[in-house]
Amino acid sequence: MRLLALWILPLLGAGLALALPTHRIGPARIGTLVAVAAAHLVLVVTLWIVPAAPTLGGWFASDALGLVVLTLVSVLFFLTSLYTVGYLQRERPRGGRVFVSALLGFLAATTVVTLSQHLALLWVGMEATTLTVAPLIFHRHDRRSLEAVWKYLLISSVGIALALLGTFFLAAAQGDAPGRALILSDLIAHAHALHPAWLRGAFLFLLVGFGTKMGLAPMHTWKPDTYGEAPALVGGLMAGALTSCAFLGVARITEVMMAAGLALFVQPILIGFGLLSLLVAATFVIGQRDLKRLLAYSSVEHMGLLVLGLGFGGIGAYGSVLHLLNNGLSKGWLFLVAGNIVLATGSSAAADNRGLLRTLPVSATLLVLGLFAVTGSPPFGLFLSEFTILRGAIAAGHPWIAVVMLLLLSVIFIGMAALILEMALGTPAPGTERVRESPWLLIGPIVLLLIVGMLGVYIPSALNTVLTQAAVSLGGVAP
Repeated sequence: MRLLALWILPLLGAGLALALPTHRIGPARIGTLVAVAAAHLVLVVTLWIVPAAPTLGGWFASDALGLVVLTLVSVLFFLTSLYTVGYLQRERPRGGRVFVSALLGFLAATTVVTLSQHLALLWVGMEATTLTVAPLIFHRHDRRSLEAVWKYLLISSVGIALALLGTFFLAAAQGDAPGRALILSDLIAHAHALHPAWLRGAFLFLLVGFGTKMGLAPMHTWKPDTYGEAPALVGGLMAGALTSCAFLGVARITEVMMAAGLALFVQPILIGFGLLSLLVAATFVIGQRDLKRLLAYSSVEHMGLLVLGLGFGGIGAYGSVLHLLNNGLSKGWLFLVAGNIVLATGSSAAADNRGLLRTLPVSATLLVLGLFAVTGSPPFGLFLSEFTILRGAIAAGHPWIAVVMLLLLSVIFIGMAALILEMALGTPAPGTERVRESPWLLIGPIVLLLIVGMLGVYIPSALNTVLTQAAVSLGGVAP
């Protein structure tokens, strides 16, 4: 019942928020958002204490990899809901009832993705995330936000259509093989009975389809405009939760391919997409002048690192799963800080936000710390996960790829540091005064900072066990 409650509860909350008679976002809607987010997180915590049995004939289950993504989604959403309390004290989004309903609908959809063991149902959940996020991007109701939402819908729809075609190919590959249709455990158990040609086609279409939702290059073109125009709290959920769910789709088909003994087909393709994503990120980060668009290209970089870890296998797969967690938390942290800056100055452009250490000292400090976290500097968690992926490259016999990765990561660090340090340390415009920062807007970033900092020096044993199980399911090993 807990697995069903995890997605039914936010769905009911979305319906309640939509049904309330007033169009204004008032205490009832805000209370519904926070209460549902808190209840969802409590239910997720119980899964770590007492695992839940599969339900609905095995269509819903909580395996190690899905539990990692589900926990990431729930933590991010709860902290974002607290942030929303302070955000709505400053902003009044148009279509208030839709704003809260779409957020809760997004939580329901991402939960379905993380718990789905039926790959067609996983596809349905990913399509639902597209539909729930679109109204949130169209925040300002102006030409630029309209252009961003249409670009997001168009490119995402193409990607999700390709993923649907890949799902059909996977069903064709199963054919008369033993097991239930498109149930992950049965696909893995009878992987050697799957038709290899159909299976290769399924992998390619699912990788491109879900890779589009991740923002892998060259399918990343929706990200800069979408992240730039969406409210920062929505950008954080997209960069931290939505892309992680899309990666889960890629990881699921990778599990099947590894079980089928097709690693030599899969790994070069994953490595190619990963390197291309790093190259694109390094190219466009240099000279970037807007913080949210900068974070969009940083997201492209980290999606590349995720598939590189999968491609290397071995300890690289463990690094990829750990990086999934670290990147999601760090992106949520930085986007919430970017939201504080936009609320204070009305802009995320560097030209409008110099000298933030004087005008927004707490948020500016969090921004600078976030720079070092998201670029993989010690002692933050991303240093550990990126280092593990690099070890995976060397262990897999790709030392030159490790060298290329280090060069591209160095370029990305320089590009991000140039913008963020200019914003933090520059000279503010004459007459600019210090802004009072709301505690509601700081709780989320500070908690995420503490978690990412902890993961850089200590991984709890229960978490390490689940990360190891997830890596093994992807053909990897513990470090």
